[in-house]
Amino acid sequence: MSDTGQSADVDAPDDEMVLQDDRSHLRDREDDESSRVSFVELFYDLVFVFAVTQLAAYLVDNVTPEGAVRAGVLFVAVWWLWINTTWATNRLDPDAAPVRFAMFALMGASFVLSMALPRAFDDRALAFAIPYVAMQVGRCLFSTNSLARHGEAGEARTSLRQAIWFAGSGAIWIAGALVEADARINLWALALAVELGAPWFGFAVPGLGRTESRDWDVEGEHLSERCGLFIILALGEMLLVTGARAAEQDWSVAGAAATATAVIGTLAMWWLYFDTGSKRGTRAFEEQQPGRLARVAYTYLHLFIVAGIVVSAVGDKGLLAHPHEAIGWQDAVTLLGGPALFLLGNFLFKNATSRRWPISHLGGLALLAAGVLLVEWLDVQGLAAWAVGVLIVVAMLERSLLRSSMAAQQGLK
Repeated sequence: MSDTGQSADVDAPDDEMVLQDDRSHLRDREDDESSRVSFVELFYDLVFVFAVTQLAAYLVDNVTPEGAVRAGVLFVAVWWLWINTTWATNRLDPDAAPVRFAMFALMGASFVLSMALPRAFDDRALAFAIPYVAMQVGRCLFSTNSLARHGEAGEARTSLRQAIWFAGSGAIWIAGALVEADARINLWALALAVELGAPWFGFAVPGLGRTESRDWDVEGEHLSERCGLFIILALGEMLLVTGARAAEQDWSVAGAAATATAVIGTLAMWWLYFDTGSKRGTRAFEEQQPGRLARVAYTYLHLFIVAGIVVSAVGDKGLLAHPHEAIGWQDAVTLLGGPALFLLGNFLFKNATSRRWPISHLGGLALLAAGVLLVEWLDVQGLAAWAVGVLIVVAMLERSLLRSSMAAQQGLK
C-alpha cells in the first residue's frame, strides 16, 4: 500500500464525527440521543452547586427574619438563572462549539456571582447584579441568534421577548445594587417578581406579541433529567459538607449519632424524590401539555424542593455543632422547616405530574408541624431525629400506598 493510501486511511474521519463549527446549534429533535444531558451541562451545574453552598453558609450566619428574606431573594435569583439556562440548553446543542463556549462564558460569570453571594447585601452588590443581568440577557440574545439562523423564527421571537423582559428587570437589579441594603431588598424583590411573572404573561411585548405554553418546544426527558441531576448534586454536596464537618470534630458517640442522623436524612430525601416522583415526572410529558408541565412542575415547584435541601443543610450544621444543647428557635426553624419545604415541594410536584394528592406527604407535613410541640422536651439531636423519622415514615407509607393502589387497579382488570 502506498504512503498516500495509508495517509488517507489514517486521516479519514469517522462517519459519525462532525466538525463542531459546521453542526447545527440546535438539538436534533428527531434523534433520541439528542435529549441526553451533556457533560458540559453537568460541568456547568457544579458552579451552581457552589452557589447553593454559599447560600447555605450565608443563612447559617443570618438565621433571622431579615436574613431569611435576603437569603430567599438570592436563592430564587440563583434558581431562576439556572432553570432558564436549562431551558435554553433544552433547545440548544451544548456539543456545538459556539454553544459550548457560550456556556463556558456563563460559567465564568456564574462563578463571580457565586463568590459575591455572601456579601451581596454589603459591598458586593454590583458583583452579583452585573453578572446576573449579563447572563440572563446575553443567554437570550445568543439563543435568539442561534434560533434565527436555523430558521426557527417563532422561537427566535420568543427568545427576543425574553431578552427584553430580562433587560427591563435587569435595570431594577442594577438600581438595587446602587442603593442601601434596606432599599435594595425591595428593588431586588420587585425585579424577581417581574421575572417570575413573565412566563405567565407569555413574555408579551408590544409589537412582538406573546407566546403560549403550548407553543414551547420542550424535550421533557432532558428537562426532567437535568433537574434530577441537580437534586443529586445538591444532596451530594450535603453529604460532603456533613462529612467534612464531622471529620473536623472530636469523634464521640454524640458526634457519631448526629452525623448518622444527618446522613440518613439526606438519603431519605433522595428516596422521596427519586423512588417515584422523578420517574413519574418524565412519563408525564407524554400525557400532558409539555410546555405547561415544564413551566409549573419543573420551573416553579422545584424551587421548594431545592430550598428544602438548602435549609436542611443549615439545620445539619447546627445539629453537628451542638447535638445535645437546648433547642433554639433557629434550630427549630431549620430542622423542621427544611424537611417541610422539601416535602411540600414534592407534594406539589407529584400532584402536578400525576394528578394525585400524596396522602403520605400531607401526613408528614402534619407530623413536622407537631414537632413544634416537642421543642421544650427534646434537645437538638432529638428534634433532628424526629424530622428524619418523619421523612422515613413518609417514604415507606408512600411506597406502601402506591403498591396497594397498583394491586387494586390490576384486580379490576
